[in-house]
Amino acid sequence: MQTIYYDLRDTKGQQKTIEDKICAAAKILKEGGLVAVPTETVYGLGANGLDTDAVNRIFEAKGRPQDNPLILHVTGPQWLPRYCREIPPLAYVLARKFWPGPLTMILKRSPIVPDVTTAGLDTVAVRCPDHPVTLSIIREAGVPIAAPSANISGRPSCTTAQDVLEDMDGRIDGVVDGGACTVGVESTILDLTCDPPRLLRPGGLPLEDMERLIGHIDVDKAVTEKLAEGEKPKAPGMKYRHYAPKAPVTVVTGAPAVSAAEIARRVGASSGVICFDEYVHLFPEQEVHALGPVDDKLTQAQRLFDALRTFDESGVTEIFAQCPDNRGLGLAISNRLKKAAGFHVIEADSQRIIFGLTGCTGAGKTSALKALEALGGQVIDCDALYHRMLDENDAMRNAINEKFPGVFGKDGKLDRRKLGEEVFSKKDRLAQLDEIVFRFLVPEVEKYVTALPDGLYAIDAINLLESGLDRLCDRTVAITAPVELRVRRIMQRDQISEQYARLRVSAQKADDYYRSKCDCELTNAQDTPGEFEKAAVLFFGKLIEAVREEKRRIN
Repeated sequence: MQTIYYDLRDTKGQQKTIEDKICAAAKILKEGGLVAVPTETVYGLGANGLDTDAVNRIFEAKGRPQDNPLILHVTGPQWLPRYCREIPPLAYVLARKFWPGPLTMILKRSPIVPDVTTAGLDTVAVRCPDHPVTLSIIREAGVPIAAPSANISGRPSCTTAQDVLEDMDGRIDGVVDGGACTVGVESTILDLTCDPPRLLRPGGLPLEDMERLIGHIDVDKAVTEKLAEGEKPKAPGMKYRHYAPKAPVTVVTGAPAVSAAEIARRVGASSGVICFDEYVHLFPEQEVHALGPVDDKLTQAQRLFDALRTFDESGVTEIFAQCPDNRGLGLAISNRLKKAAGFHVIEADSQRIIFGLTGCTGAGKTSALKALEALGGQVIDCDALYHRMLDENDAMRNAINEKFPGVFGKDGKLDRRKLGEEVFSKKDRLAQLDEIVFRFLVPEVEKYVTALPDGLYAIDAINLLESGLDRLCDRTVAITAPVELRVRRIMQRDQISEQYARLRVSAQKADDYYRSKCDCELTNAQDTPGEFEKAAVLFFGKLIEAVREEKRRIN
């Protein structure tokens, strides 16, 4: 079979050409053929979802087990009554918010949908993809497209048309190239036939986004562990080993610095490594694929399958992969990695909990840290480490002296007043000092954290977010307080005038800055430090339990 390639990436100003190619692809589908189509998540291998013979060809081309149901792709919620019955109002609420987009809903199936599409289940999976080319093809064909990922079953999914051709050239009728996928992992699958709704597969739409709209969602055990023999999957991706390269994969979970150190301890010369950008330097002798920055899960999702696929072109005998936490897109990335590994997972630090605290002066960070100490926690004082490095780290001292000549006296001691006058009068000079401090301080904190035993810890850093130290934390907490209370506390604490206290407050970032960048917020509206400390103990007690439960769930 000859596979026809339709390139729709560079057709600006050629509307007739675009329409012709869309019509050609739709014609193949209407006539029972197979066409790979682009979506925002991954490329799908499409067939007329109502044509039993056409759908059977999908299973043959992919080598996909027949008990693995497919997803029907439609152009919007107006198509739901055609293929579903007993549709709950919640389905339309979700569709209005998240369609087109990476959300698949499991609903009761209409008799018009053949058994082969649903793997014999009385439910059907439906979604509306967020890609203009594929939506146009569906409209032109006038039928829903059943479209699993366009890869050989078990291999990593395809995020470019070139990936599809690598797996499917000669097996299918056509490939429509709509460019690289913008999300990079498959859609989220939510079962709406139960109450509460149940997450069957994490994907491009984070669980938290859905819960903010509709409330609590249960998470199926198949998200974090293998289905037992004989269990029938309710949705794609639940049962079988997926996304796997040829070499065996081991997933290492835990805080990024600790999981990277664990991989570095285990790798050999023939090992491959998938790690966050910040830790590539730890593996000079290995083939490494950078997953993306620690805090950029969209980039991680976009790079994941490409990294897994590329290893097949190398001679690595094993692959170790760092795993993000399960917040946001991290849950989907973690799920795909663990399925690629057949759930062979090493827990690097399941019992260590690290919180990062930040916020404006006068908000009550000191009292919050005391609350953590009352719960048995240990404070990692980055300011104290910085001052020790000023005395002991020659490389950092030389870098500061080169940028700020004369701030070290003849006795070798730093003139802090002179340095302060220089940096606090000019913002660009402060940024230069911060760059030097972060460059030397962050690796030292990482090294210290890596060696910590199990327990509860709090990183106390003035520039927790700006330095990147937040990536070492299980949770970052913004300590906030009303401005008037902060002014009064600063006046009392530092014995300064109200005018000077207000100047200090106005020179700092607003609470919204910390709210937008931290995982959670602890507000200090209490009259005394003791009252706030009691409230903080309750807050952190609940947060500790939440993190422990998350670690149990993700690992």
